[in-house]
Amino acid sequence: MKKTILSLALLGLSTMAAVAHAAGYGVVSLERVVENSSYLKQQNLALQQSIKPQTSKLEQLAKELEAMQQRAQQSNNLSDAEKQKMNTQFQAKLKEFNGLQQVVQTRVQSELHKINDGFETRLKQVAELLRKENGLDVVLNKNSALAYDPKYDLTDKMIQKVNVLK
Repeated sequence: MKKTILSLALLGLSTMAAVAHAAGYGVVSLERVVENSSYLKQQNLALQQSIKPQTSKLEQLAKELEAMQQRAQQSNNLSDAEKQKMNTQFQAKLKEFNGLQQVVQTRVQSELHKINDGFETRLKQVAELLRKENGLDVVLNKNSALAYDPKYDLTDKMIQKVNVLK
């Protein structure tokens, strides 16, 4: 009898340990976090502002190229020398446009890479913080889970924490 009670007590303790170890999981909609991230919005706005002079210049060059093209089409009675001069000017302007466009594109790609890396670091920090605060074993991307109980959704908490993280 004592052996049975002792066995049941040990079984109960091991079951409690297993339940305590399986603290649970949380899910986060990364899509919603990205959409509602004031950090990303601020970073994108800063990027747009930083390239605004170059994009304005690109717009101006595009208008000039279009105007040069229209003048060339409307000027049928030009000499070969005048046509050659217009073509040379057009090619120079086009080269300037393409060069500036490449510079802007490279800069935007580089900055977006930095922004994404910074945001990924923030997400991992906040996910770990939420995991510890809620005593969870794991925090999953909501899109990776086939089914889950909505009470384990930590998306709103993550959005709040990502937005205030400095």
